[in-house]
Amino acid sequence: MVFPIAGGTQDTSYEISNSLRFEDGDSPELTFTPSSAGTQTKFTISLWFKLGNITSTRRVLFGAGDDYLRLADDDNIQWHVTDNGGTGRSFYTSAKIRDPSAWYHVVALWDTTQGTDTNRMRLWTNGVEQTANSFTRPSQNATSQTLNSAAAHKLGGELNPSNDFHFDGYISEFYFIDGYAYDYQDFGKFDDNGVWIPKDFTGSYGSNGIRLEFKQTGTSQNSSGIGADTSGNDNHFAVSNLAAIDVTTDTPTNNFATLNAISARTNGVNKDVLSEGNTQSDLNNGTIGTPATIYASNGKWYAEFKPTDLAGSNSYIRIGVTSSNKDGQSLGDGNETYAYLGDGRKYVEGSASSHGSAISVNDIFMVALDVDNSKVYYGINGTFFGSGNPAGNSNESHAIDTGPSYTFAIASGSGGHSPIIQCNFGNAPFSISSGNADANGYGNFEYAVPSGFYSLCTKNLAEFG
Repeated sequence: MVFPIAGGTQDTSYEISNSLRFEDGDSPELTFTPSSAGTQTKFTISLWFKLGNITSTRRVLFGAGDDYLRLADDDNIQWHVTDNGGTGRSFYTSAKIRDPSAWYHVVALWDTTQGTDTNRMRLWTNGVEQTANSFTRPSQNATSQTLNSAAAHKLGGELNPSNDFHFDGYISEFYFIDGYAYDYQDFGKFDDNGVWIPKDFTGSYGSNGIRLEFKQTGTSQNSSGIGADTSGNDNHFAVSNLAAIDVTTDTPTNNFATLNAISARTNGVNKDVLSEGNTQSDLNNGTIGTPATIYASNGKWYAEFKPTDLAGSNSYIRIGVTSSNKDGQSLGDGNETYAYLGDGRKYVEGSASSHGSAISVNDIFMVALDVDNSKVYYGINGTFFGSGNPAGNSNESHAIDTGPSYTFAIASGSGGHSPIIQCNFGNAPFSISSGNADANGYGNFEYAVPSGFYSLCTKNLAEFG
């Protein structure tokens, strides 16, 4: 099944400002234990998520004990509730979740008060109701054993079932509704182009109800914490292995570029090489190139890159741009693919020449990509090489071929070496000391974004790309 496109549009009827980035290697999770059981015959879950790693493991979105909403090991969504008789009611869809560039929306409903058994356990993805596999549906007025009980509820965390793992990626706009049955239309709508977009929920929450908007950055279990509940119930979540840097502006209403996990695998990178919501790569022993998820056929774009491990030599690093035709492969080796080599050379369609200075650990390497004028500018720590002036359209590092769409890319220039590069397309995995947005107010960069250049996100792409 192909889902309708979701999120990242220019519709301004409702904007989501934040998401939370989960890195599964850190074992991150948010936890809340209700003081008492709520209505265990009726509750609703709604959340948006964006994949990080592509993996064949089970990844928990939300759950409690033996009850969960998760991605199964075959990339299907599984909605599972254990009833009061001890029987697991497992709604298992055939639809695959595999696109790391896309936001997905899921609504899961448990309402055993319904007389019709097919209405007691339902699930929607991107505004489309999913068909369940064959399973015995819950009996009328059955209660859940752990969801909406006085048990630990976890967002993105491991639960009781064996072989379940922490979620890896981004979660945004999370709701848990106690005692009310809502469907997909209460949380989203289709715009005029048939794109599924969020809308502001205006219903009731119930006593155990929760809304997480991730507008705060503290690590305490209170209204200033990452897990702050904004439903009015003050059902705040405890924070484990998450920090302020994990609160991002990559959301369903403004989707930012990340490293492309699909291209990473195709171009020679092991599936686990990307981390931090696909904004960091160890380049795994000589990968030939990993591009970003968003290409632009027009416009001017800015990004920053921070090497944290040179793997013994800066000569193993390549940072540059690639066309959609090349998809990052063999970065710098041929036409429509260009790179800066970490030892201080530019690498233009297979030809290297001295330019600028070598890259050191923790330098902030800057790339300004001007697709309109077919130019690229490179620089380090706030200064572009060769008196480069992206805003003034002068002294570029090199030209690029006209015609195709382009994006940013990274690679390692030598087999057997795995340098680590953190990539900032507007939501950095590293701390920013100064804080600079583009002229539209999007992104957070260490250095000032050149005038006329923008972070690579869907809001800017709709205007300039």
